[in-house]
Amino acid sequence: MDVLAAVATGAGKPFEFRTLTLDDPREDEVLVRIVAVGVCHTDIVFKEGEMIPPPAVLGHEGSGIVESVGARVTKVAPGDRVAMTFRSCGHCSRCDRGDAAYCETMPMLNYIGMRTDGSRTLHDGETPVGGSFFGQSSFASHAITYERNLVKVPDDLPLELIGPLGCGIQTGAGGVMRSLACEAGSSLLITGGGPVGLSAVMGAKIQGCKTIILVEPQAARRDLAREFGATHVIDPAATPDLTAAVRAILPGGVDYAFDTSGVPAVQQAVMGALASKGVFGIVGITPPGTPTPGDVNSIMTFGHTVKGIIEGDSDPDVFLPELMDHWRAGRLPFDRLIQTFPFSQINEAIAAQHHGDCIKVVLLM
Repeated sequence: MDVLAAVATGAGKPFEFRTLTLDDPREDEVLVRIVAVGVCHTDIVFKEGEMIPPPAVLGHEGSGIVESVGARVTKVAPGDRVAMTFRSCGHCSRCDRGDAAYCETMPMLNYIGMRTDGSRTLHDGETPVGGSFFGQSSFASHAITYERNLVKVPDDLPLELIGPLGCGIQTGAGGVMRSLACEAGSSLLITGGGPVGLSAVMGAKIQGCKTIILVEPQAARRDLAREFGATHVIDPAATPDLTAAVRAILPGGVDYAFDTSGVPAVQQAVMGALASKGVFGIVGITPPGTPTPGDVNSIMTFGHTVKGIIEGDSDPDVFLPELMDHWRAGRLPFDRLIQTFPFSQINEAIAAQHHGDCIKVVLLM
């Protein structure tokens, strides 16, 4: 079938709208009509780094309606409302333990721009187009995806806003609620107040953290963090010594820290703000070759833990419905982060997000 897609054509170039040919779903695949899709920083990283050689269709926070399913698909049926998330195999040692975000074939299933057999789902005439991004490539009117990517969305939830649960929201909230598993009464430092960092603030509030500190340069985002439950906010421009600023609030340091910034100097400063036995979770993407923050002797002496976190350690079939329940109950107002744009304005929307005019972009088909 013909689909309209926003195609990445190279670093520094805007997305181009093209009519592409999308395969019919195979026996293990699902065809979804995209209703909306969030724009995530990872989309931009892959586009600018040409990590899937252009031309390519990105997008991995889709939501939509199932149109058709392959013969082996049993989880969803045509007409189902679905949120789309990352792909996992469902049968490796990690998936068997509920660690879908660390599926042994995660890179192959999500990042290579094609099916695992090397075929492409998308073509521009005779030219193959990179796709299958996170098992979906939802910067398009329709996407081929898989059962493991999909979570049904109840009728009372706004399908147009639900896509970011598939990556950004579950990464931030899950990083605090699942990976760090911050206990009630604990202290947490969050660096970066974008959609992931602000979702982490909401998650910390849900967990009952006593002290929640957000470091963020934009005043409006610091104000919003306070509304979401942050007990303290730090403007890094006004307090360049982050370690000292945190220890002025908690002299003994923080129990947990969560970095969304990807700035090596910030990560290094966070290590100096950890309490004894403190745990530092990292989701921010750093430049290639960046060393692990901290000093080995200090890590050993104070029993620190530094851990990478993917997708908030989420098992989507379990965690996304939990997040939906929190939103319904008013505990996870992630919709307040979102500004919607028509799909046709993808380049303008990305520019607005980059300039800080909005926090989280969702494109409406």
